[in-house]
Order: sequence, then C-alpha cells, then structure tokens
Amino acid sequence: MTGMAATPAPGAGRYAPSPSGDLHLGNLRTAVLAWLFARTTGRRFVLRVEDLDRVRPGAAQRQLDDLAAIGLDWDGPVLFQSERLAGYTAAIDRLTAAGRTYECYCTRAEIQQAATAPHAPMGAYPGTCRELSDRQRRERRAAGRPAALRLRAEVTDYEITDLLHGAYRGGVDDLVLRRGDGTPAYNLAAVVDDADSGIDQVVRGDDLLSSTPRQAYLAELLGLPVPTYAHVPLVLNGEGRRLAKRDGAVTLSDQRALGNTPSDVLALLARSLGYEAHTMTELRGLFDPVTIPAEPWILEDIGLLERH
Repeated sequence: MTGMAATPAPGAGRYAPSPSGDLHLGNLRTAVLAWLFARTTGRRFVLRVEDLDRVRPGAAQRQLDDLAAIGLDWDGPVLFQSERLAGYTAAIDRLTAAGRTYECYCTRAEIQQAATAPHAPMGAYPGTCRELSDRQRRERRAAGRPAALRLRAEVTDYEITDLLHGAYRGGVDDLVLRRGDGTPAYNLAAVVDDADSGIDQVVRGDDLLSSTPRQAYLAELLGLPVPTYAHVPLVLNGEGRRLAKRDGAVTLSDQRALGNTPSDVLALLARSLGYEAHTMTELRGLFDPVTIPAEPWILEDIGLLERH
C-alpha cells in the first residue's frame, strides 16, 4: 500500500431529449457529441427522456429508435422523468425545510411586465412575491391563483467552468422549482436526475449555457456534485436561426425518404465535425474535443444529402 488516494472513476455522460417530436439533425449532432465525450473519457452513457411537459404520443420511442439507428448505445434502462416524481418532491421538501422556497402567484404576463421595467435584469424574476405577508398570500389563494414554488436564491450570479467556453459567470434568480399545476420544473428535475444517475459530465447545446449557473447553484444548495459542462455549437439554418423541423428534410425519417441511410446521415454529422467516418466506432477512434468547430454548423442546403 502506498497510502495514495485512488483516482475516482469517471461517472457518466447523458443525452436527455424532450419527446415533443422527432429529433432533427441538430439534436442528433448534439447526441453524437455527448456520446463521444462520454465514451472517449471512460464514462457510462445514460439516456433520459424529459417527459414532464410537451409530450407527443410515440415521439419518445421514435427518438430512441433514431439514436440507435445511427449507432448510439447507452448503459442501463432509459430513464423517464415522469416516473421519478418522488425524487423531485423530496428535493423540494429539503429546500423548503431549509427556508429556501416561497410561493409565487404571478402570472406570465405580470412577470413579463415586471421584467421590462427599468433596471430589471434581463429575463430574471423580479422577486414580486418574495416578501408577501401571510395576509397577502391568503388573499391570493382566496382569489384562486395557483401558486408556483420558487427558490429563495441568496446570490445573483454564479460561475461555472465549461470545457469549451472556459469560466462563465451567469445570472441566478429565484427560479421556479414547481409550477402552479404541480409539475416539477425543468431546472430542478435535471439537477436531481443528473445526481441520481451519477452524471458528472453534461454535454449539450450552447443555447443552454446561460441557464447553467442556475442549475449549478441549485445543485450546490442541495449538496449535490456539480458536473463538468461542455456546451457545443448548434446547427443553424441558412438564415442563421436554430435548425427546426420546418426547415425541410431535417429528421432521420425525412432523409430515409430521400433514399439516405442512417450511415449516410452519421457521415454528414461526422463531416460537420471535421471527420470522415460512417460508424460511431470509427468516429470514436478519431474524436478529439480540442478540434470541435467553435462556430455553429450552418446547414444552408437541407437537401444536400438528396440522391440524384
């Protein structure tokens, strides 16, 4: 025995789509990157379906089928957030017992109006209900207003370290933990799920970078480990907007209808990252996170895979 502490084994990476529709090429590219980051660092890879909101019947299974078709595999069963409500309730109860939550009766319109007031932080909840008296809360309940539950944050910003962006400090406000209809909010559910699944590496689109300090701060309050983050560039359409299904043949089923195989689609995604590969195994052997393009992938001609 040398007395030296063993290096902790890596945990897991993950991909966590919302089953609101079929995955498009941008979603698939991010999933490929999340898999590559995990597998090339000796991590497990977890699939989680974030089905607390905007669920379209059959979409989750089609998403899983598409991921498998391009060669992604994952460890353990697929996790569904709708089956994990008890864990979210327990986390909220812990925060409430510590005096870190409060009821919020604001409507979306009221929040938007307050957020446009002079000197209000961009997009931040202004704390309208933070210091309501017991009488004021009773009045709002009597008026039939449903109460969301918010975090009583003690900081206004928080710094995280991102593998691609470096140190990043973003705003933290009194984020919603549970919506007025009783549904756990995304930020809480994601933080609880990542910790419960041993996720220590989160790879996702860079449009989510600005919300990450809030999640990291929430994890700290809950006494949970903060993952390593890597926010990767998005896929944009020819007009510079985030790729969407309305942009044409952007899903795997669309491309199959044009005569292209999942291997063809994966090869296109690989080329967008600077590699020539037709399988995930080939791509894994080539992948180096240092070489990831820093700019978004502009997909100007959505029919570029069409066979003639």
